[in-house]
Amino acid sequence: MPSFNDDEEPLRKPGPPVRLTQRVQLIMYHSPHAPLAPNDQKVVLDLKGASAAASRAPLDLVTVIDVSGSMDSQGRLDSAKKALRFIIRKLTDDDRLSIVKFDHVATRICPLRCATEAAKVDLEALVGRLVTRGATNIKAGLDTGLSVLSQRKFNAGRAANVMLMSDGHDSTLMGAISRKSLGGVYNFVDDCNKPTLLSETFSQILAGLVTIVAQDLELTVTPFMDEATIKAVEAGTYRRSAATDGSASVAIQFGTLYSTEERKVVVELALRDHSSFRPYNADVAKVQYRFSFEGQQFVSNNELITIRRSKRAPAGTAGAPPPQVQAEVVRLKHADSIKAAMDKAEGDKLEDARNILAEALKALERLVVDPMVDMLRKELQKLMELFKSKEIYQRQGRPAAISSLASHDRQRFTARGDAEDIRIFATQRMDTYLEQAKQDDDKPIPTFADDIMEELEPEPEAVPRMEPVQQDVPAAPKPKAHEGRTLSLGLRAVTAVLSLVAFSIMLSAMTSAWDGDGYVSPPRIATA
Repeated sequence: MPSFNDDEEPLRKPGPPVRLTQRVQLIMYHSPHAPLAPNDQKVVLDLKGASAAASRAPLDLVTVIDVSGSMDSQGRLDSAKKALRFIIRKLTDDDRLSIVKFDHVATRICPLRCATEAAKVDLEALVGRLVTRGATNIKAGLDTGLSVLSQRKFNAGRAANVMLMSDGHDSTLMGAISRKSLGGVYNFVDDCNKPTLLSETFSQILAGLVTIVAQDLELTVTPFMDEATIKAVEAGTYRRSAATDGSASVAIQFGTLYSTEERKVVVELALRDHSSFRPYNADVAKVQYRFSFEGQQFVSNNELITIRRSKRAPAGTAGAPPPQVQAEVVRLKHADSIKAAMDKAEGDKLEDARNILAEALKALERLVVDPMVDMLRKELQKLMELFKSKEIYQRQGRPAAISSLASHDRQRFTARGDAEDIRIFATQRMDTYLEQAKQDDDKPIPTFADDIMEELEPEPEAVPRMEPVQQDVPAAPKPKAHEGRTLSLGLRAVTAVLSLVAFSIMLSAMTSAWDGDGYVSPPRIATA
């Protein structure tokens, strides 16, 4: 492998520390009351990325493009070129871009260069000269792209990403690769009837990469052992680890968080039997999160999960969990239904698979219609169509289901064959870039600065935002002191976005290789 340590020095020098306290918010949803007798309680912990797209990590992007003979079919190379031009125009002077092409061999056609206006002219010219030939050696392309990043001289505080544009890959294999990376998702791009779909899909991948507000995000939940134990943690396929210090803590690693993205975790707590106690406020667990940004480390204060325990619930309180908890449980069951249906389909039991999807659809019809429920219903209806025959399932149903599962497991947008049909987890910037990518080629692509200015403009006749209201809980007559836990700062992250014709890997700067009725706490703006 040749040496790739000739990356251009970034133009922007590290400046003063960025204020990190408002980049991520923690909101907790749970029932305000629980009996003194032993019982289980579900809590939703919701981490939200701030709407701060103007302040984001500088990006080191390596685009790895397939130029083998198959890319000549249906104008796929032209579509890939359009996607590359869109990416080039959106980068800023702070970002760097390298281009790698591959057929039966891989060639780096330019090193990591600062995306200045002059460099963009050169980069677009390189893209314009790409032509198809030969066979496909995806391993050579990926190895070269990863080497460009791993051998960088300048990487401090920078978000690194490899974006592969190719076709004809096995969806099961690609889905498996994405699950091995931190935050990885699989995008299914069905470009048979719409060649421009590739650029529309990549525009939304880019929309996330240029709005990273936190890296190496981790959430830790620690039960107070005299009050509760952790019975289960639902966080999709994000990595989790148990503490070895006897604290019974569970940590979940999320990797990157885009502007306005959310990461929800359902924690089921088993409350201990305190039937002999008088009513009191129980601190059942504590929550802490941490992340990095441009090389800086942030650790939040501990936030307490407090539940009023008594022999009877106060008059007028419902026994059911809060709506936010119920909604997340429904979404998780929805994802389980898709997985169960796919397992049946893989065994050629398509009728059983469709029955599972039909039952899941029936369950949704009993819920109040809202945008999320409507999208879940639409997702099931689409999958039922794609599970009709073995041929349709293998060509479209399987990759669409893998993409759906990846989206739910990672709580991140994916294309399910079409880039705009099902918009679960899509951010505002993704919506914006999708519309821009659909424009005619002769219309200028707005710059990143244009996007920021548009987002900063106030919306006309904006509806006032309803903030969550905290219910008052009487002061606890049973005060307790609990010791905190020190966590390692040596976090490692890998994020991947994959598809039949789209693949992206993101490495943190620290990564060197692959690898209603209820209680709503107010937003927690932690201080360092």
